[in-house]
Amino acid sequence: MNLIQFLDLDGNRAVGLVDNGQTRRVNDATSVYELAIAALARGIGLGALIAEKGLGDTVDKMALLAEGRMLSPVDHPDPAHLYVTGTGLTHLGSAATRDAMHTANTGAAETGLTDTMKMFRMGLEGGKPATGDKGVQPEWFYKGNGHTVIAPGHPIPSPAFALDAGEEPEIAGIYVIDQNRQPRRLGFALANEFSDHVTERVNYLYLAHSKLRACAFGPELRVGDLPSHIEGTSRIRRDGQVIWEKPFLSGEDNMSHTIANLEYHHFKYDLFRNPGDIHVHMFGTATLSFADGVVTQPNDVFEIEEPQFGAALRNPIRTEADQPVIVGNIY
Repeated sequence: MNLIQFLDLDGNRAVGLVDNGQTRRVNDATSVYELAIAALARGIGLGALIAEKGLGDTVDKMALLAEGRMLSPVDHPDPAHLYVTGTGLTHLGSAATRDAMHTANTGAAETGLTDTMKMFRMGLEGGKPATGDKGVQPEWFYKGNGHTVIAPGHPIPSPAFALDAGEEPEIAGIYVIDQNRQPRRLGFALANEFSDHVTERVNYLYLAHSKLRACAFGPELRVGDLPSHIEGTSRIRRDGQVIWEKPFLSGEDNMSHTIANLEYHHFKYDLFRNPGDIHVHMFGTATLSFADGVVTQPNDVFEIEEPQFGAALRNPIRTEADQPVIVGNIY
């Protein structure tokens, strides 16, 4: 079962259920968030609540995407209460590009392992603990809140000061915090953890800056467990032509950490367990067009797809005009 959010022809919000190739509107539902909160209050699952509400008209999800009426598959009524975060160096092979950047900048080839490779090896050795145990903590970063999330099909803005505009095809875990301050998993979605890799390459301590960019996830929320093996495709189109394409792997079979370990080390902080908050946590990738020397341009289109997650996630790039910041006093 997959869920989508969209605007109907009257501009009203709606929720759709995708099952067996057919999409139908969920009766009396305007957001996945409201469904989740109602299900928690009732002590039942999303599927059971939706079954109670029933399904209405058939919806053409591809038309929704083409017409720009598809929304992200989950959002929050107050965007400041949706956190976007992520972990890096979590996938087998994910250290290669990062290590090459940092070796070139630090001379670590002569002096020993980079911090990147040390962190990656820590994950290989301790990222998959026995059930119930706590493993090594991963690299972690803050990306933004609901204001930085771009709907499927809509342009991802790259700030005027950015040095690069690069895709990162990933899987995101989607969570809501219940009234007992515990994270409750809604499901998983395709994600483009859009980043500035040139800024990061200047110095790995600029990683935090490089991640403060917009992002996109969806279009569909896969309700249920994450498949252990995920094999999708990431591509870039320019003027309608594919200029770069590569497979990407995810799922625990292809990772150096378990999902449970990544979840624990995010939600162990009280800050991230406030009732009613939504969390979109991205699990990392080992595939980047930047690693192959691709320099993206405005209007290039990112395309990330994997059949187990439904429709592809597509977003063009838009470069923003310079926005001067003027700090003034109020005293």
